[in-house]
Amino acid sequence: MSENLVEVSDYLKDQLIFLHTSFKTSSDLFTAINKAAQENGFVTDQFLPKIIKRETTFPTGLQLEHRGVAIPHTDADTINKEFVAVVINDEPIEFSRMDDPDQTVGAKLVFVLGLNKPHAQLDMLQALMGIIQDNELVNSLENANDADQIHQLLS
Repeated sequence: MSENLVEVSDYLKDQLIFLHTSFKTSSDLFTAINKAAQENGFVTDQFLPKIIKRETTFPTGLQLEHRGVAIPHTDADTINKEFVAVVINDEPIEFSRMDDPDQTVGAKLVFVLGLNKPHAQLDMLQALMGIIQDNELVNSLENANDADQIHQLLS
C-alpha cells in the first residue's frame, strides 16, 4: 500500500450520505447527488451530464463475491470541493460492469467520487477497494441508520 493512502472518512460530507434510499436507476441516483452537491457548492453545473456520460462510456459496477457495488466518478473540472458521497439503496440499482460492460451488476452500496486532484482518484479507489472487499464492513455499511455510523465505519 502507498504510504500516503487517503482516508475515505476525510472526504465524507453529511449532506452527501444517503441512507435507505429508493432510487430506481443510476440516473435517479446521480440527479439526487447532483442536487445536494450543487446546493452545497461541491460541483459545477457540468457534473450531472458528465457523470452520466462517463458512466455510459466507462462503467463502474463491480461484482464482488457476495454483492455488487459501484464507484462512479467524473472529470476533475466539475468538482469545486472534494467529496465522497455514500448511497445505501434499499434495492440494488443496475450498473454496467467495469470488467464487462455488456453485463450488469445490482449495487445497493454506491460511492460517488468527487475528486479534483491528480493521483487522488487512484489512491481513493485503492482505499475503497480495501473497504468493499471486507464483507462484514459492507454489511455494516448497508445496515447503517445514520451518517455518524457511516463516519465511524469508514474511519
